[in-house]
Amino acid sequence: MATLIRRTGAVLLSLTLLISATAAVAQTPPPPNPIPMVVIRTSHGDIGLGLSIYRAPVTVCNFLRYVEAGHYVGGRFFRTVVARTNDNPNPIDVIQAATPAGSDDAGFGPIPLERTRDTGLTHRIGTVSMARDGPDSATSSFFIVVDDAPALDFGGARNPDGQGFAAFGFVTGGMAVVRAIQALPATNEVIDTPVMILDVELATPFPNQCRR
Repeated sequence: MATLIRRTGAVLLSLTLLISATAAVAQTPPPPNPIPMVVIRTSHGDIGLGLSIYRAPVTVCNFLRYVEAGHYVGGRFFRTVVARTNDNPNPIDVIQAATPAGSDDAGFGPIPLERTRDTGLTHRIGTVSMARDGPDSATSSFFIVVDDAPALDFGGARNPDGQGFAAFGFVTGGMAVVRAIQALPATNEVIDTPVMILDVELATPFPNQCRR
């Protein structure tokens, strides 16, 4: 009789542990959806991007609106900034792209600036970020960082207002293409023969959070 009680107790304990484990799994939130991935196809090769939608949702969704609408097709990487040849007191290494309408393309209108202070993103090698003039003025033009550039972060002095730029993604492949573009001949930072953007493809489903 005592053996039966012990076995019954063991079964009950196993069932209790199983129920507890099941409840714990049920309470564990599902993993977030994969981040959006984009491929920029240029006349010099492909550049893959991962977009930090959970840290910079406004900027990522803005960028993806232009991608979905095909606004970057026919655009160009038109600008190269090389620190060693730059007389700015806060030198940076970047390449900049724009739609066919140019870097002043009003596009879908300006967006709020998602500061690196708030997103936790920084301008390191391979970071993709939005070009802007004043705060809350970015529209469609973006740039890729070729070497670490803390002067582009919040509090940095590259922009006199000290608000930094909105980093929103990173290069996942094709950094050699980025460096090759930066090394192209240029006059006053304008690439002599701009690099054409042939297509920009979203390699993952369009994020639901961008359709709200």
